[in-house]
Amino acid sequence: MANGQRLLLTVALALVATACSFPVGPSASAASIDGHTYLSTDLLGATLVPGTQVRLTFTNGSLSASGGCNIMGGTYSIDGDRLQTSQMFMTEMACDDARQRQDEWLARFLGSVTFTLDGDTLTLTDGTVRLTLLDKEVATPDQPLEGTSWVLDGVMSGEAISSVPAGVTAAIQIADGRIGVNAGCNTGGGTIEVTAETLTLGPIGLTKMACEPGAMAVETAVTTVLSGVVNYTIDADVLTIRAGDRGLTFRAAACTHCRPATGGAQPSGPG
Repeated sequence: MANGQRLLLTVALALVATACSFPVGPSASAASIDGHTYLSTDLLGATLVPGTQVRLTFTNGSLSASGGCNIMGGTYSIDGDRLQTSQMFMTEMACDDARQRQDEWLARFLGSVTFTLDGDTLTLTDGTVRLTLLDKEVATPDQPLEGTSWVLDGVMSGEAISSVPAGVTAAIQIADGRIGVNAGCNTGGGTIEVTAETLTLGPIGLTKMACEPGAMAVETAVTTVLSGVVNYTIDADVLTIRAGDRGLTFRAAACTHCRPATGGAQPSGPG
């Protein structure tokens, strides 16, 4: 074979090899999903507990996940189109049996799944169940601090998070330099100054009713945190307020900009 023919054949083979290496469809990579949070919008092959949603956050090789009750986390890696996670640690919030089984299912499901990323949509499947998620920034933009009714859904002490006792409701609302407080038993309010990261609260005056122990415990937690200068963050429809190693998590009562979560129509549950 002449040198010119060998050169043409070499170039042709290189072009074929390059063409065969192109991905068939959209695929994700550690770089493309890192720094993003995804919220479930559809589930086929299983059904989520009503009112719950899967949430996945990828940050610097770590994955944080929740399925409606506990928060789990670990490291993750990507091999081709496969997402693999380490042994997931999990918080120990008291949940009903259905949400506990869903947490356990989610931890198993995330152990090794294949995935695709198409724009803002991430799809995971283990061959039986297909979970579709949407980037949080598209699905649920951050709710405004002021003018939103924030309902308490967790009390933090160090790294532990406790749920609000059944039948107890606590909430806050901030507007025009004032904070209105339903502390779980008594109600009242006070002054507040808001910056991008902190809240400065004046003394909060409350009514003086006596309530059952669960409500009074929530009230003590709320009033302990809502005092002086505290830090806060908003992530979609979740407001977290921290004062040292204590904190409160709230959820927006009406997320007017959020897309509704939908579950699959299959009869089997994830548990």
